[in-house]
Amino acid sequence: MAVAYKDYYKLLGVERGASKDEISKAYKKLARKYHPDLNPGDSSAEERFKDINEAYEVLKDDEKRRLYDQLGPNWKDGQQFQGGPGFENFHFDFGSGGNGASFSGGDFSDFFETLFGGARRGGNFGADPFGSFSSGSGRSRRGRDVEAELAITLEEARRGGEKTFTLSGGSDSPRTLKVNIPAGIHDGAKLRLAGQGRPGTPAGDLFLTIRYAPHPVFQVDGKDITCDVSVTPWDAVLGAKVRVPTLEGQVELNIPAGSSSGRKLRLKGKGLGPENARGDEFVRVAIRVPDPAKLTAHQKALWETLAQAMKENA
Repeated sequence: MAVAYKDYYKLLGVERGASKDEISKAYKKLARKYHPDLNPGDSSAEERFKDINEAYEVLKDDEKRRLYDQLGPNWKDGQQFQGGPGFENFHFDFGSGGNGASFSGGDFSDFFETLFGGARRGGNFGADPFGSFSSGSGRSRRGRDVEAELAITLEEARRGGEKTFTLSGGSDSPRTLKVNIPAGIHDGAKLRLAGQGRPGTPAGDLFLTIRYAPHPVFQVDGKDITCDVSVTPWDAVLGAKVRVPTLEGQVELNIPAGSSSGRKLRLKGKGLGPENARGDEFVRVAIRVPDPAKLTAHQKALWETLAQAMKENA
């Protein structure tokens, strides 16, 4: 069975020698652009979102990236994967992707599953956390630990609670599991699910690395979050009360008179982190100018009068 080669560097728009920081920045930019929450009903955006998540899963990991790069310079878009340098003696099984915490918590293509999901040579292929091993000795042995990533929303990170997810990968059937997310958990935190790794005596453990999913409204900086709020020119000049989003619902915020675009207003304790040490939320003012094409003649005249008055007082 032939599987189409996927150029992960091209999907993220980076060079093959890109640094981890460059790869991370490219991923975050594209993830925000194609996030399903920002493109409801757009199947092409959803597929692109899955592709960039798959590419990031490989290129952010040194070992996966090394194995991927071994495909060599002869791989071109549209070629079929038959086995590259370093893969000559491997037998590949083709698995299907799943939702939830399969490595980074997304659906993966046959190409990904071929390289990282089901390859083995007599025993374990290092990149397959779900591969099985039999020594032929008949003796019982402890099951291997499994590592995976679980994406959660910022709201889930703040409030915590039980989360159900599906674990899939390699040749294993998908499994539905539950994990308790501590309130205020930070990005990169690890959770251990005892006995949920590979079968054995005893069974191995599952270690979940928590990752914040891209948010359509908030940007994260450590424990602080930032969002934008649009205000009219007159509210910016005169001051006003506006409704702004938080991770726990909307609240009313006072916009001081004379606020310029870019001004940041702080909502103390509305960020991320444990309850006794939460970060803040910063609301960035963005002045929304009326569309000139939609102004009535009377409104335009009023703006011209105001402009003339302001020039005289300058």
